[in-house]
Amino acid sequence: MGIGTAWQAIGQRPWRFLASSWPWRSLAYLVSGIAPSAAVAAGLIALIALPSSDVAQFVLPPVVLALLLSGPVVARYERWRLRLMEVGPDQRQRAQGGGRRALEVGYGVVCVVALWLIDLAVVGLSLLIPVGLTVALLRSSGAGGGVQAAMLAAAVLALPVAAYPLTAWAGARSALARAILAPGEAELGERLVEVTRSRARLVDAFEIDRRRIERDLHDGAQQRLVALTVTLGLARLDLPPDSAAAAQVNAAHEQAKQALTELRELIRGVHPQVLTDRGLPAAVADAAARSPMKVDVDVVLPRRLPAGIEVAAYFAVCEALANVAKHSRAHRASVRGRLVEDVLVVEVRDDGVGGADPAAGSGLAGLADRIAVVDGRLLLASPAGGPTLVRVEIPCGQTVPSG
Repeated sequence: MGIGTAWQAIGQRPWRFLASSWPWRSLAYLVSGIAPSAAVAAGLIALIALPSSDVAQFVLPPVVLALLLSGPVVARYERWRLRLMEVGPDQRQRAQGGGRRALEVGYGVVCVVALWLIDLAVVGLSLLIPVGLTVALLRSSGAGGGVQAAMLAAAVLALPVAAYPLTAWAGARSALARAILAPGEAELGERLVEVTRSRARLVDAFEIDRRRIERDLHDGAQQRLVALTVTLGLARLDLPPDSAAAAQVNAAHEQAKQALTELRELIRGVHPQVLTDRGLPAAVADAAARSPMKVDVDVVLPRRLPAGIEVAAYFAVCEALANVAKHSRAHRASVRGRLVEDVLVVEVRDDGVGGADPAAGSGLAGLADRIAVVDGRLLLASPAGGPTLVRVEIPCGQTVPSG
């Protein structure tokens, strides 16, 4: 397991902790917070201590107002600094989140007034002994060799000890900043619910468009092709059988019938009417009947399911059967569907060669995405040599409204 925070780093064995980058990262994190806050605080003190009270009266209020309004800027800078202290993917995501404006303003004021002083005190006290001994060593040119060696050894030994308080306070400081500036669990939960609702609305809108296209094709283009086929059939009866015109009309009649067949298949692919009228079992049986291989269907459901779930399950079965026909070299397949504890479970088996790979472009990745839209999951078992089992599980409880 990787080390993602300063406190996790301190819990390591001493030589691993000291050999890692965490002590230096912690020092950089604290120093990067001291410098800008100290500069702002020094400017405020200088304004307050102006000899002319009139100048201070006019200059100080705008500066204080600017300090209060700079909360979002401070918050953004603090989130940027958090990258020094947290390296895991979850921590990076949290560090980039947005906080509430009032908390940002308050945190910015606290940083300028107090936190940088604590940072400075921790850094100063932690490095006082090793830095002081080093400076004394550089100035002790007249001291004996034994004294200098002792001072050097003490400085070297004190430096690793200083790494612990620096890293501990940096960990606490970054945890405080993250708790204030990063979104809380409640806010993240609200965002997740809204994303789920938005996704459900998009799915509903997509299904409405599919049904509209199916209806337009069925009531428009299909009816015109039917009328054209009938007209060509009647025209063929009025022509001499051996004439050139009769041959052309016969060819046109056959092409019209083929176009009508292809259009009907297209309409079924957009949204099968049998699914709307009779439900998932009848729609799966219809899809199995159109498969080029023998497909046994055993789909028994106690009730009609929500429309979105029926559509997702139906097209999952169609995609699985299409994959079987194209890639598996199977002679027989089966579809079984049951409702188990409010979860729709659909299994598609075949006796093919197996070895199905979602990364090979067989349509399984798209099938998994379709199932994920309705909070379902796709399970695949396809050892080399077969058989292949595709299992789809879709919860049928509506936990988030789509409206």
